[in-house]
Amino acid sequence: MDVSKSNSLVELYFSKYKEINNSETFLQWLKPENTKEYSWQDVTEKIFKLSHRIRKVITSEDRCLLISENRPEWLIADLAIMNAGGISVPIFTTYSDNDYKYIIEDCKPSVIIVSNQVQFNKIKKYINNEIKLVISFEEINHQSLIIKDIFNDEKFEKIENKNLVRKSIACIIYTSGTSGNPKGVVLSHGGILSNCQGALEVLKSLLDKERIVFLTWLPLSHSYEHTVQFVQILLGAKVFYAESLEKLIANMAIAKPIIMTAVPRFYQNLFNKINLNFKNQKGLKKMLISQTLILGKKKLEGNKLDLKERLVDLICEVTVRKKIRNQFGGRLKAFVSGGGALDKSIGEFLNAIGLPTLQGYGLTEASPVVSCNLPNKVKVETVGPAFSTNQVKIAEDGEILIKGENVMLGYWNKKEATDESIKDGWLHTGDIGEIDSDGYLKITDRKKDLIVNLGGDNISPIKIENLLCLSEHIKQSFVYGDKKNYLIAILVVEKDFKDVDLIDEYVNNLNKNLAMIERVKKYLIIKDEFTIENRMLTPTLKLKRKEIVNKYLEQIENLY
Repeated sequence: MDVSKSNSLVELYFSKYKEINNSETFLQWLKPENTKEYSWQDVTEKIFKLSHRIRKVITSEDRCLLISENRPEWLIADLAIMNAGGISVPIFTTYSDNDYKYIIEDCKPSVIIVSNQVQFNKIKKYINNEIKLVISFEEINHQSLIIKDIFNDEKFEKIENKNLVRKSIACIIYTSGTSGNPKGVVLSHGGILSNCQGALEVLKSLLDKERIVFLTWLPLSHSYEHTVQFVQILLGAKVFYAESLEKLIANMAIAKPIIMTAVPRFYQNLFNKINLNFKNQKGLKKMLISQTLILGKKKLEGNKLDLKERLVDLICEVTVRKKIRNQFGGRLKAFVSGGGALDKSIGEFLNAIGLPTLQGYGLTEASPVVSCNLPNKVKVETVGPAFSTNQVKIAEDGEILIKGENVMLGYWNKKEATDESIKDGWLHTGDIGEIDSDGYLKITDRKKDLIVNLGGDNISPIKIENLLCLSEHIKQSFVYGDKKNYLIAILVVEKDFKDVDLIDEYVNNLNKNLAMIERVKKYLIIKDEFTIENRMLTPTLKLKRKEIVNKYLEQIENLY
């Protein structure tokens, strides 16, 4: 299928449906009490039925809010909204009351789709006369339409929306908001389709006669996973929805994914778990693990192995890498990392032990992917070359600029903010970077997250936070020092951790390898994790810096 000729995401879906074996399983949720498999035929019929019902109450480009955990009905609802002529507005299940209120008042939806009573309770107080219909996946205490009743209805039209073009609005995705109110990013059908085309070009070397299988856990309300679902459609993949982050590795053993997308926090946790296990090994096992890492990194850097090294590497492949891969289902061809910076040492480690990890780069405003490492040439310190479907250049001040069909149409109801972000067709990302001699993009800093100390020096807190979290004893870290004469850190450790000397030793050793202005002079140890629930993390697991500072302001000031 030539995705460059598709007019819309709806057309992409129906075109794929017509060329694939309709009885093949397409979607499956791994929740124990709801493991029903949905074939392409099942999904298509349900899209027709739900679109028919939505179309009765909306006019073209009416907004339809979708709030649900990841499950098969999510994709069905998303496509049905678009097929009915509406604009899909997926939102996180972890927003605050104020966020829900703000978004509903901002986008003024005509239809709200919720998964269950828990999700409905979050928005019920904001339902007004402008909302013409509430649809729920499960029974709730409201005069809503239950989706099973819609799916059981035999009176429906099989409508494929032919009125959509690439410039039509597909969705409004609200940014998770590390500070202030979320902004509604307006994405076009063509923008997401161009992302699918770029992704296909990156992944084509991994495709063979074996059917592609995905395991998805990152919220589908996030632009990254939202676009990934259309890549899955394009590939005719089988998609498993994970139970939760906690069950992810167990779910991998069941789903046996070939490709999986996740954010850096997942890979950092994976690194810590595997590395801790490695450190506990002794004798021959420890020696083989050491050789696996040494030779794996050597190959990753493009260096040839001599005959002796090739033989040792073959033994490592069988005794170490194969066993590790089997713990993750045994068929993984690529982890794709996005949504934040992946520490270089973690990328090297995972690739060396047989878990191919491709770091990419993007932002919601770019639909969202801009670049990605290539499976046959991984440079872990970079985010790979730009997709062929967009242009990337570096401004005089080092800011990364993007141009292409993938660039958002603008921010919903925010012309001034749109004009600030898009100038002469170029999206100003707020990220600082450089392009190497191979055309690979490297992110060096984040404009907005830079610490400016009393001396006027610009310091990247993310770089230092990543290094701190390489300690097996530090679960999370937050670095602070804006308008101060030195840096401090908040370090999150396990609840039963007691040996502060180990932390002290690690920080002192780390400081020896940092520039003077980057060194952490003092730190605070806490045992309460930064989480989505306590508002310290965004739904995509990024630090909410203002929230953390506000909560720990007194302790922070005491360190000065």
